[in-house]
Amino acid sequence: MGTWTLACVTVAGHGGPVSAPTGSGLDPYAAVRETHAGVVFLVGDRAYKMKKPVDLAFLDFRTLAARAESCRREVALNRRLAPDVYLGVADVLGTDGLPCEHLVVMRRMPDGRRLSGLVRDRAPLDEELRRIARLVAAFHSHCDRSPAIAVEGSRDALQARWAASFEQVRPFHGPVLRHTTAAEVERLTMRFLAGREPLFAARMRQGHVLDGHGDLLADDIFCLPDGPRILDCLEFDDRLRHLDQLDDVAFLAMDLEHLGAPESAARLLRWYVEFSGDPAPPSLLHHYLAYRAFVRAKVACLRHAQGDPTAADEARVLAEMTHRHLATAAVAVVLVGGLPGTGKSTLAGALADHLGWSLLGSDRVRKELAGLAADQPAGAPYREGIYSPAWTERTYAELLGRAEKLLALGESVVLDASWTDRASRAAAADTARRTHSDLVALRCEAPADVAGSRMRGRRGVSDADESVAAAMRAEADAWQEAAVVATTAAPDEVLRQALALVRPGPAERQWLAAPREVTGSAASGSSPS
Repeated sequence: MGTWTLACVTVAGHGGPVSAPTGSGLDPYAAVRETHAGVVFLVGDRAYKMKKPVDLAFLDFRTLAARAESCRREVALNRRLAPDVYLGVADVLGTDGLPCEHLVVMRRMPDGRRLSGLVRDRAPLDEELRRIARLVAAFHSHCDRSPAIAVEGSRDALQARWAASFEQVRPFHGPVLRHTTAAEVERLTMRFLAGREPLFAARMRQGHVLDGHGDLLADDIFCLPDGPRILDCLEFDDRLRHLDQLDDVAFLAMDLEHLGAPESAARLLRWYVEFSGDPAPPSLLHHYLAYRAFVRAKVACLRHAQGDPTAADEARVLAEMTHRHLATAAVAVVLVGGLPGTGKSTLAGALADHLGWSLLGSDRVRKELAGLAADQPAGAPYREGIYSPAWTERTYAELLGRAEKLLALGESVVLDASWTDRASRAAAADTARRTHSDLVALRCEAPADVAGSRMRGRRGVSDADESVAAAMRAEADAWQEAAVVATTAAPDEVLRQALALVRPGPAERQWLAAPREVTGSAASGSSPS
């Protein structure tokens, strides 16, 4: 323990005597940085953070005792991630020898190793991002969890936070934010939340809501040779740190994307999911990215109101980012139908593979219900045995029941079936409405000779032949609402056409994607992984 003099007070704290120059402040040895809530004095190899005696509605530092407690909380909470940076709390002694202020004493970080600066300089970052993802995942594995913490990750709590932000930015519709963008952001947000209560309940139940960092910003991360140091968590309001672990890491990913490094954001998230083993669907990740972007857009709107000339453009950029991620987060059920041999199963598998969506097929479900292996012939002609109208109705009901559970858990679903019956398509539309999901219908077509050749040459779960295809064609109900996909082009071209129908517009590609073919496991209601 040592003492040193600064201005007209004596500071009792950590370390040895330090003589701070009193020059212009441009000397790199000493500098002062100010925020809305505090002042940081950079002197030699130390940083000293002082809380301002302010009341900002979300924090109240007007009393010395409140500032002292905040300093202690800041040190304790940030030592979870950077124990060698947060050295302790020092007392500032007045001329009467009594404490008149308190300082957080920190090891000073090299400004040239700040992550935000490295991103702007386009420095190679893969190894640094991998280290950060591993550190955050390890940190999350040890964070506190409790029922009181978990409730902050509920669907209703998140919905309330979104609603509050919508109200705060409503005066800026038109002057700052485009009316159409703001309205679509609100619609997509509330639609996602309306149908996903089981997803958020599962996240709470499985321990994914925790006492995290709450303010992961590239400005506050330093990439050192012996590993990253992550600073400045939110200490003034515990509830702001009580959040889903994906929400926590999404803050940093959003910040990287906003800094012009979307691929770095994508890699960070992929590594985080790998290290944490988080089974969440991509839709939830994109929803949290949107949430974090919109919070930043709201702050930019408020800065605009305070006279910041650059804030309006930033708010618009962030609102567009919010919209892109919400469009990607939208949960969808895609009906891929058509007669036998038209290539519907091939296209359905390619779509699910490319988008990372769950794949459910009527042929597999039908045989599973009958206790048959997928490639085992049913031994029943068309409209008999497991192909009777009653069995087909049961198959479609099971198919849609499994789909509904997945949709509620945030999993978009590709449904591979003929969909030649109007009643089955109406039931699929009802499923989409109940789960507040998009419904897309694709009808595959191929010339009869091409379809026949495919049926004769294939080996798989379907038992249909050309005679069955002819009978189904004669009985099929008209399906004008479906988009037609001709499957005679090259596979990549067929997939490209289908993707343009399934995800029109500039939506982001799914970042966390692994193809899934779901059979009996989907019926349990657990999130597939």
